[in-house]
Amino acid sequence: MRASRLLSILLLLQSRGRMTARQLADELEVSVRTIYRDVESLHAAGIPLYGEAGHEGGYRLMDGFRTRLTGLTEREAAALFLSGLPGPAADLGLGALLAAAELKIEAALPAGLREEARRVREHFLLDAPGWYYDGDRSPYLREVAEAVWNTRVVHVRYRRWAEPCEVERRLEPYGLVLKAGKWYLVARCDGALRTYRVGQILALTVTDETFERPTGFDLERHWREHLAGFRSRLLRGHAVIRLSPRGRERLGEIMSSAVAGAVDETASPPDERGWVTATVPVESVTHARTEFLKLGAEVEVLEPAELRREMAATAHALAALYPPAPPPAVPPPAVPAVFAATVAGVNEKSARNSGESDKR
Repeated sequence: MRASRLLSILLLLQSRGRMTARQLADELEVSVRTIYRDVESLHAAGIPLYGEAGHEGGYRLMDGFRTRLTGLTEREAAALFLSGLPGPAADLGLGALLAAAELKIEAALPAGLREEARRVREHFLLDAPGWYYDGDRSPYLREVAEAVWNTRVVHVRYRRWAEPCEVERRLEPYGLVLKAGKWYLVARCDGALRTYRVGQILALTVTDETFERPTGFDLERHWREHLAGFRSRLLRGHAVIRLSPRGRERLGEIMSSAVAGAVDETASPPDERGWVTATVPVESVTHARTEFLKLGAEVEVLEPAELRREMAATAHALAALYPPAPPPAVPPPAVPAVFAATVAGVNEKSARNSGESDKR
């Protein structure tokens, strides 16, 4: 571990020129005191490393010195294919390998290209997961990745939507796919390729048994074909809807590209209010109701009748939860002060006369 850190210090200084002890400590996630000890060790080993005092100071390598220790290990080279995706690389247990590989590549670049690479890293960031989603938190992701890499058979207990909800499977893992922040395992089970969400794995055992992964298997092509088939199987129904201009604008943000594309292809000419009628694919009545309700009063379902009834029933149920508030009580009009004083005087005089009458 320490030898790797000493090499990292050399590569950092070689690629970046000058760095302070604090910068090196932050980069390598160690204490400043550890950096001081490592620098002393490099001095003792004859590395031409010197420090510069002052505000712009730090550690530098003597001009012209370059280490030749920039060769990538096999695992570092593999990790480079996840460059730009530090989060998924860390999920797979390849974060440190990826950092080391990138550092070696950067150190081997000419000075001009190193600066260009740094500018790209400072100006562009790829954040793969969607909004309001932190990604799968499966405790078995790294073990699954190791099984994929080493072609090891795994036994899993898996949670699915269909009954029975928990099943046990023997899988030959072919590959992992990251889709919208979720990890999916492509594996052979009972002679057929299937897809499993890694976050739904409840228990996993990696066996010593290996399997033969077909040499011609193309993970990317298989995944694209799987998605195309999934969409065609999923969106088997159709609905006729009316959309307001605002609803048509929001549709692309809320629903799938297949639904938005169908609106563009089948939309009628706008009426006097700008509303259009279109035919769109839907998965099921329940799913379509949930999706269309996100558009509120910007959409009206015309067909099928069952979906229209579901929308109406949900709207009535919502209205029952939010009955109109009773109108606020109207206070009686204020009596002018002069009029109130006059009435009070009349009442007082009437009471006095009434008392005198009683005496008589």
